[in-house]
Amino acid sequence: MIVLKDLRGLYLNNAKCKVQSEKCKMQNGKAKKETEMKIPNKLSERFEEFAAGVIKGIAKIQRNFAGRHIAGQLIRSSTSAGANYEEACGAESRQDFIHKLQIVLKELKESLFWLRISVKADLVTAEATNPLLREGKELANIIGKSVVTAKRGRKEERKFA
Repeated sequence: MIVLKDLRGLYLNNAKCKVQSEKCKMQNGKAKKETEMKIPNKLSERFEEFAAGVIKGIAKIQRNFAGRHIAGQLIRSSTSAGANYEEACGAESRQDFIHKLQIVLKELKESLFWLRISVKADLVTAEATNPLLREGKELANIIGKSVVTAKRGRKEERKFA
């Protein structure tokens, strides 16, 4: 995402991607100064909280061979989802944006899989994973809908080209 600063110190959004960065929040079509912008990217924060929740929850998983394996997989997939979301925010093209969001979706689905397996294998209680499962599903729904919307925009661009 490209953010330009004009002569008056206002931040302007010059990106094709609809995802806005923290430095470029538009309200009523007017750019706001960076010091006035206190609203962080809520989706980025949700990915951070999801990954942190998984990392904290790993401590509750039994420390046997299967538990260690699943714990490692959970850490990798949950942190990767957030990192790839940040990559998508800086995508160089719509196609790149869509591709990176699809990776985010895959990583979220993998995280949900490992959370379900950890409960079914009695490595952790359902009560410990339910909030993470709920948040992971919500994030997956948001990203899935974003992929569909971005793909629809790409098809509309082809019609007018």
